[in-house]
Amino acid sequence: MPSTPTPSFRLALISMPWALFNRPSIQLGALKSFLRQQPWLEVETFHPYLAVAKKLGTARYHWISRNVWICEALYACLLFPELRQQTDQLISQANGKAPKEARFDIDKTVTLLNEELHRWRDQQEWQHFDLIGFSVCFNQLAPSLACAQALKEIAPSATIAFGGSTCAPQVAQSLLNTFADLDYAIIGEGEQPLLGLCEHLAGHGPLPHQALTAGKTSHLQPTAEKCGQIHNLDQLPTPDYDDYFHEMQHHFAATPFIPELPVEFSRGCWWGKCAFCNLNLQWQGYRAKSADRMLTEVKTLTQRYQSLDFTFTDNALPVRASVDFFDRLSKQHRDYRFFGEIRVSQRGEQLARCRRGGLRSIQAGFESLSNSLLKRIHKGATVMDNLALMKDAVACGIIADGNLIIEFPGSTDAEVAETMQNLDFALPFTPLNTAAFFLGMGSPVDAAPAHYGIRAITHHPANQKLFPKEILPQLELLIKGYRGDRSKQRHRWRPVARKIKAWQNFHQRRQFSLLEKPPLSYRDGGEFLIIRQEQLDGKVLHHRLKGLSRQIYLFCEEIRTMKELCERFPDQEEKKLLTFLRDLMKKRILFIDEHRFLALAVRRG
Repeated sequence: MPSTPTPSFRLALISMPWALFNRPSIQLGALKSFLRQQPWLEVETFHPYLAVAKKLGTARYHWISRNVWICEALYACLLFPELRQQTDQLISQANGKAPKEARFDIDKTVTLLNEELHRWRDQQEWQHFDLIGFSVCFNQLAPSLACAQALKEIAPSATIAFGGSTCAPQVAQSLLNTFADLDYAIIGEGEQPLLGLCEHLAGHGPLPHQALTAGKTSHLQPTAEKCGQIHNLDQLPTPDYDDYFHEMQHHFAATPFIPELPVEFSRGCWWGKCAFCNLNLQWQGYRAKSADRMLTEVKTLTQRYQSLDFTFTDNALPVRASVDFFDRLSKQHRDYRFFGEIRVSQRGEQLARCRRGGLRSIQAGFESLSNSLLKRIHKGATVMDNLALMKDAVACGIIADGNLIIEFPGSTDAEVAETMQNLDFALPFTPLNTAAFFLGMGSPVDAAPAHYGIRAITHHPANQKLFPKEILPQLELLIKGYRGDRSKQRHRWRPVARKIKAWQNFHQRRQFSLLEKPPLSYRDGGEFLIIRQEQLDGKVLHHRLKGLSRQIYLFCEEIRTMKELCERFPDQEEKKLLTFLRDLMKKRILFIDEHRFLALAVRRG
C-alpha cells in the first residue's frame, strides 16, 4: 500500500484573460477547495485577468472579453510575432464596430499585455511550484499558451498542465504534440484527475488515464468512469475564492466593486440534443446538486464574501431542484440576485417562483423563431414556446436574454421569411442577439456534416490567421470552418440581422425600461380590458376588449388549444372564435401557431 505523500507538494492554478473580471474563476475555486482537503497538497490560485482589466479599463476589457477572435488574436501575436500583420487585420475588423468607450489602439494594447504578462510573471517564484496548471476555457487558449511560454523562459524545468473546457481529448492531445512548453493535459472533469496527476508527480501513484502527455495518442471515450467524474455533486466542497478577493482588493482598492459569485447547480445538460452544441464534450450524463446542498453553498459564500449577486454556470438549471431552491430562498427575505440558463419549458408559475427567490436574469435557449428550423436543430420547442417564455419573463420581472442563430447551413428562404414575420410578435420583449452559426467540434452537425449540406470541414478562417501554416494542420481546435452554402446563407439572413438591430434600437430609444413599462400591456377593468401597444415607429395604439372578448383574451394568457377554447366557451362557434383570434393576431397582440393561441400582453396596473 503506497505511503501518504509528505506535505510538500505545491500547485499553482492560473486563469488568464479573458475571464470576466467581475467574477472569480469557478474552475480555480472549485479545484482549490477540492484539492486542499489533502494535507500534503498546497494550492495557490492566480487571476492575472484582474490586473489586465485594471490597466485596460473595465469597459474596454469587458467588450474585448465578449469578442472571441480579438481575445485570441491579442495574445497570438505575442506567441507568433511573425503573424502580426494578419492578427492586426483580425482585430481591426471587430475593433471598428466597438462603442467609443471600448475602442483601443492595437499597438499600445499589445504592448500593455506583453508588459503586464512579464511583470506578473516576474513577481512569482515559479520554480518553487511542483505543478503549474491552467484552466483553459472560452477565449483563453492563446493567452494561456503565451503565459506558458513566458513561464518556461524563466523556469524551464517547471511542469505545466492544461485543463478546462477547451481541452477536449483531440484538442488536448494536439496541443501537447505541438507546443513543447506543455507537459500534461487533463481531460474531462478536473477534480479527481488533477489530484491523480499531483499524486503521480509526487511519486505516489500511476499517471491517471485522464492526464495526457505528448506523443501519447488518446482513445479515451467520454464515459463517466474513464473521465473520473464525481457522481454525487453534493460531496463537493464550496468553492474557495479567497485568492481572487485578495487580488481584487489589491488592484481595485481605489475603485472597488462587488463581484458576482459563480456557483454550479449541475454539470452537463439534461436535454443534450441541440444540433449545434458542443458545450458538453467534457461531461458524461447530467448530474445536479440537491436544493439543500445549494442553499448551504449560497449561505456560506454570502457570509464569507459579503455578496448577494450570483451567477449559475450551468448549461441548464435542474427544473425541480432549482424551483425548490428558489422557493426556500424566498422565505429568507434577502435581496439576492441570480442569473441562470434555462430551457424555454421552465416558465409560467415555475418561473414566477424562481423570481420570488431572486432569479433576476436568465439566458434561455431560444435559438430560432422558425418552427421548421427549431425542429431541424432539435431544440424540442416551438416558436410559441419561445414567445411564451419571453412574455412570462416580462410579466414576472425577469430579463430574458438569448441568441437567434443565423446562417445555419441548409436554412431555407421560407425559414427566413417565417423568422421575419415572427419577429414582429417578439417586439415587446427583451431583444435577442444574432449569433452567426459556427461549426463546433463534437457537435451533432460536426458528426454528420453531409446531413446539413456541409461538403468539407476546414480550419476556421480566423484560426488560419492565429496560427502559423506549418503547425495549423496538426492542431485540432474547438471552432472549425467548413465549405457548403456559407455565402448564400450570409446573404439570405441579412434582413433578419437588420430587423433584430431595429428591435434592439427600439428598446434602447424607449423612455422606460421594459420591466418598468412593457411595450405591450393591459389594464383590467373587470368588464373590459385596455391594451396599450407601442409600435416600432414610436406610435402608441390602444385596444379595448369588452365582455366575452375580454374573457377569451384572458383565457389565452397561457397557451391554449382550440379544443380548450371550445370547451371553455361552448356557446361560441369555432369559426367565430377563430375569426376573432385571427383579428387579434393581425394586430399583433395575440400569436397563433396552427391550433394553439397565446395572448401576448402582460398585466400592468
